[in-house]
Amino acid sequence: MMTKSELLELIANGENSGVEFKRDDLRPEQLAKEVVALANFQGGRILLGVDDDGSITGIRRDELDHWVMDTVFGRTVHPMILPFYEEIRVDDRLRVAVITISQGTTKPYVVRHHDREDIYIRVGSISRRATREQQARLYAIGGMLHAEQLPVSGSSLGDLSRDRLTDYLATIVGDNQLPMDEEAWGERLCSLGFMVERADGPPVCTIAGLVLFGHAPRRLLPQSGIRWMAFDGADKTYRALDDRLIDGPLAALRIQAAGGGREIAGNGVIEGLVDAMRPFISEEAAAVDASMRRERRWLYPVAALREAIVNALAHRDWTRYEEIEVVSYKDRIEVLSPGALQNSMTIAKMIAGRRSPRNHLIVEVLRDYGYVDARGMGVRNKIIPLLKEQNGVGPEFQATEDYLKVVMFKGERAGNREDIGSG
Repeated sequence: MMTKSELLELIANGENSGVEFKRDDLRPEQLAKEVVALANFQGGRILLGVDDDGSITGIRRDELDHWVMDTVFGRTVHPMILPFYEEIRVDDRLRVAVITISQGTTKPYVVRHHDREDIYIRVGSISRRATREQQARLYAIGGMLHAEQLPVSGSSLGDLSRDRLTDYLATIVGDNQLPMDEEAWGERLCSLGFMVERADGPPVCTIAGLVLFGHAPRRLLPQSGIRWMAFDGADKTYRALDDRLIDGPLAALRIQAAGGGREIAGNGVIEGLVDAMRPFISEEAAAVDASMRRERRWLYPVAALREAIVNALAHRDWTRYEEIEVVSYKDRIEVLSPGALQNSMTIAKMIAGRRSPRNHLIVEVLRDYGYVDARGMGVRNKIIPLLKEQNGVGPEFQATEDYLKVVMFKGERAGNREDIGSG
């Protein structure tokens, strides 16, 4: 229960992205607009009986609690939200109603009015109608839009690596008979979600199909791939040691090795990134070993670094038009994946082992190839403990509405020799 002093302090601080002032003589759809905008953002409070300038006018509507819960939340806001409603007495004649709304877990929330549904978002202290791009992101966050299944205009079967697809179907899926012609390939890949049929021509690639098996996905999907940068300082300066875009399919091409097992015959994005990173995140030991070779030591635990990169590739938001960034500084590496965390997912839940994949198909294929931990517990079981063990300090996680960033700090302890490109 909020106290009078807490209420007055809230009012004194003014409106912001999480606090809205309203008189109580507004229409249901007006209040619903503020409710929806807060629920689509990070939640917040609406104070009824307070003017925009912070002056307290008090509650004037009879049975305000019933009107709020039944007319506004029950009939105008969709899907259902259960707010916390309370009234605080300021003096003998004035009361203020406080409606507390948690961040929604089934975004996007809409205002239903006059046979239409409007989506609002919070921009600073203003609630505005969401643009088409913002709506798409809300649908993706809420799990109602699977962006990885969207068609990529201008793409075709020729944009996909036939060698990688053949290996996947024969080795992973277990197809005894591969498609014999272009039409059969299109039908098979549409059934797997890697392509999608269209009425006016041959099928086109989905985002998932293109990023997993495409020859050069960035040609048609500019936000795919990884931006790799290395700096000799603690921030981005003009003295970049390396700066390049890593393009190519996520899935490496594997073939049967002479001695049994399978070996990589063609790099994927992860292996290409590893090749670019190697000179900046590893070093040769001063002494030679018994076989007269110098041991290469990694400055970060290899499995933890690999897990952070794979997670960024697996869970990025494809409604965002930025590429993944992996940046090496003198004291740390940062891995930035575009897009907010899914719905009610938080950093605490992620660390605890909670799973909420955004791109189900991409995750499953990466798991087929051994890139993704079968249990989906890489953050808890690999990144955190391995960094603490090798470098003496755990990672830092930063989550915003625009990205998830994993920061891994360099330590003084010896590294290891494991190959981070292996599946």
